[in-house]
Amino acid sequence: MIGGGTGLPVILRGLRDKNVDITAVVTVADDGGSSGILRNYVNVVPPGDIRNALVALTNIPKIERDIFQYRFDSSDQFLAGHAIGNLIITALAEMKGDIYRAVQELAEMMQIKGHIYPVTNEPLTLNAEFTDGTTLSGESEITAAHKQIKRVWVTPTNDEDGHQPAAMRAVIEAIYDADQIVLGPGSLFTSILPNLVIPNVGKAVKESKAEVVYICNIMTQKGETDHFSDADHVRVLNNHLGENFVDTVLVNIQPVPEDYINFQEWNEISEPVKHDFAGLRDQGCRVISANFLRLRDNGAFHDRDKVVEELLNRLHDVH
Repeated sequence: MIGGGTGLPVILRGLRDKNVDITAVVTVADDGGSSGILRNYVNVVPPGDIRNALVALTNIPKIERDIFQYRFDSSDQFLAGHAIGNLIITALAEMKGDIYRAVQELAEMMQIKGHIYPVTNEPLTLNAEFTDGTTLSGESEITAAHKQIKRVWVTPTNDEDGHQPAAMRAVIEAIYDADQIVLGPGSLFTSILPNLVIPNVGKAVKESKAEVVYICNIMTQKGETDHFSDADHVRVLNNHLGENFVDTVLVNIQPVPEDYINFQEWNEISEPVKHDFAGLRDQGCRVISANFLRLRDNGAFHDRDKVVEELLNRLHDVH
C-alpha cells in the first residue's frame, strides 16, 4: 500500500489479521501539526503518518498502543500537541542515524505484521503549481490556498545540492515484488501523489506487473479536489505519471445522506465524489462499484472490512 494520512492505517488495520504479506510505503512530505514542528526543529522525517501505520499493524496490547498514540494537550505548553509515538520515532531516528533504520527497529519492538517503509530517508517538501500559474511550497499552505491544483512535485527539504529525491532500495524492491499495489484512500495531492512523483517510485509502479488498485475517496477535499469526479481523481494520477497506469478503481455508490454530515466538524470535506464511469473506462480502468460506505460520528468513511474483502477478491482473481 502506498499513501499516508488517516486513510492508509484504516485499511492496514483491516489487512493485519489476513493471510497476506503487507508492505506500507508512507509519505514523508507532511508539514502540519506535531510532525511539522518536529521536522522543523529536529530536521527529521515527519513521523506522524509512520506512527499511525505502526499502530495499525502492531500486535502489542491496547494499553501500549494507547500510550504510543497519546497526544499531550494544549495546556502542556512545551509538549503541547505532540504524540508520544512521534517523540519516540524522532529519538530513535537520531539514535540510529536515519529514519529507515529507526522504523525497522521500532517495527520489531512493536511486533509489526508486515513492513513499513518511509518512502525516502530524508524529509521532502511538497510543491504545487495551480491552474492560475502561481506556485506554493508546503502541504499545509497548498491545501489552505483553496485553489485548483495543476500538478505537484517534491523536493528534498534540505536541498543544498539540487539533487532529486529517491526512494530507498527496499521500497523499489517491494513495488516490483508486489502482487497488488494499493493507492489510497487518502488525500490525492498531499498523501498519494507525494510518493508517486518521486521518479524511481513512479517508474517502478508503472513497470511493476502487479495490479494497481486505487481506492477512490468518498468525499471531495476542500482545497484539493473540489467538484472532482472519480474519473478526475484517476486522471490526475495518470497525468502525473504520464500514462494510464491505474488498473482497477474501487468506487462507493452508496449515497451519503445530505443531513448526516457535520461539515463544521469534518471541515476538510465538501461533497460526495461524483461518478463518471465512462470517464474511468476511457482511461482503461476496471471499475468495482459497491457500497463501501460507513457512516459514523456524522462523517462519511470507507467501510474497512468491505474494502479489504474486495482487495482480497481482486488478489485471488488475478492469481
